[in-house]
Amino acid sequence: MDGFPATETREKRRAALLSVASATLLVSLKTFLVIRTGSLGVLSEALHSGLDLLAAIITFLSIRVSDRPADATHPYGHGKFENFSAFVETGLLLLTALYVIYEAFDRLFFRSVHIQPSITAILILLVALSIDITRAKKLEHVAEKYSSEALEADALHFSTDVWSTIVVIAGIALVWAGERFNLPWLVYADALAGLTVAAVILWVGSRLGKRTLDALLDAVPRDLQGQIGEAIGKMEGVLNVERVRVRRAGNRYFVDATVAVPRTASLEQVHVWSDAIERRVGEIVPADVVVHAEPRAPQGEPFFDSIRAVAQRRGLAIHDLSAQQNDGKLFVELHLEVDPSLSLKAAHAQATELEHGIRELRPEPTEVNIHIEPLGTAITATDAVAGNLRELARSVEAFLNGLTAEFYELVNSHNVSARQVNHHILCSCHCVMRSELPITQVHDVTAALEDRVKERFPQIYRVTIHPEPQDD
Repeated sequence: MDGFPATETREKRRAALLSVASATLLVSLKTFLVIRTGSLGVLSEALHSGLDLLAAIITFLSIRVSDRPADATHPYGHGKFENFSAFVETGLLLLTALYVIYEAFDRLFFRSVHIQPSITAILILLVALSIDITRAKKLEHVAEKYSSEALEADALHFSTDVWSTIVVIAGIALVWAGERFNLPWLVYADALAGLTVAAVILWVGSRLGKRTLDALLDAVPRDLQGQIGEAIGKMEGVLNVERVRVRRAGNRYFVDATVAVPRTASLEQVHVWSDAIERRVGEIVPADVVVHAEPRAPQGEPFFDSIRAVAQRRGLAIHDLSAQQNDGKLFVELHLEVDPSLSLKAAHAQATELEHGIRELRPEPTEVNIHIEPLGTAITATDAVAGNLRELARSVEAFLNGLTAEFYELVNSHNVSARQVNHHILCSCHCVMRSELPITQVHDVTAALEDRVKERFPQIYRVTIHPEPQDD
């Protein structure tokens, strides 16, 4: 997997550094307030911000590591560092909440602490609140833009700071109101504010902890696996989606998909389909995708496709496949191309194995007749008799153009060439035919024309006709 784009890395690091700087300022302000007021709510906020500073530093360091490209020891990249740092931040949040709960119950039931509320404390907390809101929004924006779990965790920290700071301001205000209006029971508002802050921390921490733990344990995000499977199932060439596995590392996913494809498809076709699947999954999530294709027989597979699949499974090339039904018996004929270096015995063994495979396709009696011919493997040179062959080509062209009255399908003939190879004369030409004709009829006509040419010019060993539509 390649490294992350420079712009993405730079923006994520800038957001993380801003978070560190903001957390440092908040810790300083709230520590000053703790000394001035003695408020548990402010103390809880100071501890919360202290751990936020530590978490922000961890986030910054984890982003520096997670954006590195894959290497020999980390072939899946370093994205898990983001998930791990988010999990560590969750632990720090929970520790903060436990301490605040302990201190709140101690002050409520066992120890009395004098609170010194002031307008200055409330103003400083309002400044801290504005810093929390600004930083949380910036972190949320970058985290959502690049799907960064570490920055998302940091954003959640500062989101909790927003609510907890509001609660602390309310607690200090109530204590101040209790002193001003002689309502001594409001002195407990500070401890209750601390408990409220702890509750918020526990709630947010549990949500964040579950997500990060799921990422570390490779849990599948809800509905994502089904969404990917449904999208793949609609792709060209896919008969069925047999399995989809998804795991996450940082802001990237790794997707393994096993799909069923027609067994008669060529390797090149399957490769094109696999590339298309990878691109489609990449449109859903940023992912490294591996597609495994399983050859399967499609429902209602034509008989000829089944024969081709039998040949392909054995690595054999066939052509001129035909079949006829007669007196309850099926006759199958085809041409088998074999390695020209094989002996007759070895080539016949391949043909016999293919015959057995074809007979197993249908329950009815089947007769298979296989014509064995050498597979073309080399480009041969023509013999040097060009002058006589050019005259022969002109004669063949004239002969074919004279058959237009006999074969209404034929419009004209052109590009006739003749050449001698290994003491055999080969002839090829283009024949223009009526565009609306079915290809089966065209094939029959070209076969008949080839026979007529060989009858008229017996010196020609083989004739190959290329049919062209009249419109072209």
